[in-house]
Amino acid sequence: MFQNHRTAVLGAALGLLVLGGCDGGGGGGSSSSGSAGGVVTTPSPTPAPVVFTDGDAARLARQASFGPTTDLVARIKSLGATAWVDEQLAASSSSYADLTTEVRRDFCVSTDTVCNRAHFSRTPVAMRFFANAVAGSDQLRQRTAFALGQMIVASEAEVNSTAGIATFNQIFLANAFGNYRDILAQVTMSGYMGDYLDMADSNKSGPSENYARELLQLFSMGPDALNMDGSLKRDSAGGAIPNYTTDDIKGVAKALTGWTYARVGGAAITDGNARDYSKPMIQVAARYDTTQKSFLGTSVAAGAAQDASVAAVVDAAFNNPSTAPFVARHMIVHLVTANPSPAYIGRVAQVFADNGRGVRGDMKAVVRAILLDSEARSAPTATGGKLKEPVLLMTALARAIGFATDGYVFTTRDTSLGQPVFRAPSVFNFYPDDFPLPGSATLKSPASKLLNTSNVLRWHNFVYDWTVSGDASRSEYALDSGLPMSSLTQPLWTSWEAYGVDLDAMVARIDLTMFANTLSQAQKDALKAAATPITNTDVAIQARRRAQMMLYVAASSPMFLVDR
Repeated sequence: MFQNHRTAVLGAALGLLVLGGCDGGGGGGSSSSGSAGGVVTTPSPTPAPVVFTDGDAARLARQASFGPTTDLVARIKSLGATAWVDEQLAASSSSYADLTTEVRRDFCVSTDTVCNRAHFSRTPVAMRFFANAVAGSDQLRQRTAFALGQMIVASEAEVNSTAGIATFNQIFLANAFGNYRDILAQVTMSGYMGDYLDMADSNKSGPSENYARELLQLFSMGPDALNMDGSLKRDSAGGAIPNYTTDDIKGVAKALTGWTYARVGGAAITDGNARDYSKPMIQVAARYDTTQKSFLGTSVAAGAAQDASVAAVVDAAFNNPSTAPFVARHMIVHLVTANPSPAYIGRVAQVFADNGRGVRGDMKAVVRAILLDSEARSAPTATGGKLKEPVLLMTALARAIGFATDGYVFTTRDTSLGQPVFRAPSVFNFYPDDFPLPGSATLKSPASKLLNTSNVLRWHNFVYDWTVSGDASRSEYALDSGLPMSSLTQPLWTSWEAYGVDLDAMVARIDLTMFANTLSQAQKDALKAAATPITNTDVAIQARRRAQMMLYVAASSPMFLVDR
């Protein structure tokens, strides 16, 4: 039930921003738009500011991690933006590799919920995702992998293999700072994706076009030809120019025939219970179309090997001119701002096309360019930034409070908040990158797709539960005896209790980690006014209760829900 607290009045006192302007574009240069055959210029970014404040460090933490903490902000401040990004680009600690052992589909009896949850659900992988997001040191790698997994989607909604989910998402973790071609190649051969989009068992007698279509439409070039700045290329009549035709999709589908799942224990390929989603698909030569295949200006000769046909498809998608701006825009939208300027997209797309050393698709260079661009590092505009999606709402709040967690409590919450990790409702993810901002004719706000009346109440009640009602004894934080990998969750309130009666220190921590030091004095005073009436003879309990109230007011505000 909605918690009707007097903090609604305090929220107004805080001067909270309205959502109508939350997802605007930033500045950062200009670019010519896409006229037919026009040359698009993308000016070099202006240097990042020499002065790098605590607030600047917190803004970078918002973009490159699952939420600022005092330690993270201090680390970024001490190193500076460039050195910290480079440090993160070298970090690699998160992994799903130990969760990738596949079992037969008949491994568990139907009534054994513990066994089925451990082997045939997203739960173990989602737990690891949240545990790493809250406490892992390789924050940027995880955020990048999360963004990639929202563009290249395969979901538990269709294929419920724990090992498959772990293996599929390990592709993004392992290659977050690798090459985008390797990502496309590994995803194409993934048994988990093969089931999700029907490339597995696609036969020359009737090739499935599902994966072929989504590879082009969603995973690489997009449906329409783009200039490097992300604007549409147009024909002489002003119309969009399609990137591919129905014949191209058919040609790609033919080239991708003749593959099936690896099998657990070397079982026969006719054994449907032995599908091994943890391994790349294997060849079935009799099902492969050996005829000549043409697609996207590429021709594969008759009799070409299956591997060669797959490589030709991946190369055609990867090398398409629109792939650079398509990927660049997606990554910017998920890391920095929902409405990047054309010039910003263009600068990042140019890095995708050539990292400066003649290499295309270098994701390390791409991510570095996104975060160090002047549009990301300059002071936020009134309409810049993006709405937090539920996953980032949960992790940012947990990191601001301080949590030790096995991740399980997050998996029991994310569904009700509208974003169950690894269970997107379709290949189009939980929301499209170009979802319009309600009330605006021009601005985009992707995560606003999830902001219906019901979800807004759930988001608010979630914040209340984990702040005002968020003592360590809360039942949902407890160990789940039916989940062998569970080790419980604990909010670390001792660090807040240590402030004692020092409300100013609490407010300063909230201001830094949740608002990047942007609160006005009136807003800080309003937070203190929410906490001051709370008293207790035990100074530690009083401090905790006061912190919880201020965190509730702060985290339920639009100012926190919008990352600028």
